[in-house]
Amino acid sequence: MKKVILVYFSPTGNTRKTLEAMAAPFGGAADVVDLTVTDAPVRTFDEDDVVIFGTPVYGGRIPSVARARLAGLKGRGTRCIVAVTYGNRHYDDALLELADLAKEQGFAVTGAAALVGRHTFGEIQTERPDENDLAADREFAVRALSGEAHEFVIPGNRPYRDGGSGGKFRPLTSEACVHCGLCVKACPVHAIADDCVTIADTCLSCFRCIRNCPKGAKNMDTEAYRSFAVAFTEKLKARRENEYYC
Repeated sequence: MKKVILVYFSPTGNTRKTLEAMAAPFGGAADVVDLTVTDAPVRTFDEDDVVIFGTPVYGGRIPSVARARLAGLKGRGTRCIVAVTYGNRHYDDALLELADLAKEQGFAVTGAAALVGRHTFGEIQTERPDENDLAADREFAVRALSGEAHEFVIPGNRPYRDGGSGGKFRPLTSEACVHCGLCVKACPVHAIADDCVTIADTCLSCFRCIRNCPKGAKNMDTEAYRSFAVAFTEKLKARRENEYYC
């Protein structure tokens, strides 16, 4: 193994944290391709590279923007792990979709993982991935990369279900905003105008701007969202466990 490369789309950090744990047994990632805000460069990986791909799940699919940004990455039979993170509902066809995409682009999938993290909405699995999750991720990566690629079953359906475009909620901006521009620069789909307030319909509802605003100005402080979040939190309160395939 020459080096481990992490390739991820991770608006709120769950996917990034998980992939970093997987790389840890191999001395950490020698290289990172972060697709969260920009397209990947056109790049072909060698046979002795190892790539770990990761995205969140949006509506049972990988985010359509992440799929587009992965297009420039090709393998030459390069071994890889694919991982999706989701907020305790279900990952539906996303893991299969990411594996299929990797294979189409010349990678040999040696492992696949569906991993629970904090949901964007409500108060769902707010402490995950926790230390037990990350330890299991590390152990899985060692198993998945210890042998040659072979066929194994990944749950999901073809054709894939509709999804991948994100949610319908649009963050608000309070008077605490100082127009620093951080949210504009960090938006994964560049949906926030230069005034830091206007948000286009291309918004994913990833809430990256809410999580990262240094003044706490970005918010979803509406009765409609609060009511939804309470009901959604109750609906998804039962803990789900991570799933690993190799």
